[in-house]
Amino acid sequence: MTAFKSCFVLLVSGAALAVAGCDKVDTSRPQTALDFPLPDRPVSDLGGTAFSTETARDNRGEAETVMDLAGIEEGMTVADIGAGEGYYTVRLAERVGEDGRVLAQDIDRAALQRLGQRVERERLDNVAIQPGAADDPHLPEGSFDRIFMVHMYHEIGEPYALLWRMWPSLREGGQVIVVDVDRPTDQHGIAPMLLACEFEKVGYKLVAFRDAPQLAGYYAQFERAANRPEPNGIRPCRETSTGTDTASR
Repeated sequence: MTAFKSCFVLLVSGAALAVAGCDKVDTSRPQTALDFPLPDRPVSDLGGTAFSTETARDNRGEAETVMDLAGIEEGMTVADIGAGEGYYTVRLAERVGEDGRVLAQDIDRAALQRLGQRVERERLDNVAIQPGAADDPHLPEGSFDRIFMVHMYHEIGEPYALLWRMWPSLREGGQVIVVDVDRPTDQHGIAPMLLACEFEKVGYKLVAFRDAPQLAGYYAQFERAANRPEPNGIRPCRETSTGTDTASR
């Protein structure tokens, strides 16, 4: 069994942290996120994970369009962040073929269990499943040609920490693919300029953007910049009342 394949086993490590003798500790945030700023905007509630709309999504060519735009080929290694019950996971597995690999990650353990059952049922031997955290996708360094974040970025409560920790997991020339909707972040979407700003603050650059009706939203593609800042050097972006996205001071 390879190291990648062994990730298929779900490892549940939910340890409660007790902080004693500290004043004004923000217990609503993970301890591992405290060096990073919070987003200066609302965060959407977690959406549903069921795949009842898969036929409708296929009928409008959503996954095929996204995979074509992302240049997904046989033999690639890709990650599906916020995989839910696997709409993209299973289609990526078919596209990359038996020589490729797909890592499906989510913070919803129940959804991952259901996805695991689907992977077993459909005999997707090139898929591994791994739980993530709100501030860390727990991806191995230098491992991925593409990382997908589809209709879920607006639900990330610690985007600066998560993106910063995701940065080393890309291979040379690797890309992050985001599909989302241009609407307020508390309404299950995010403005494209705000999305680009948040990625740029932690060491990425926008290399492609497209509106497409098949996606029920827009497609954005990012690469790593030359460097990423130290966590305490990150300044959060904000969306003003006029719709202009700027960096907070």
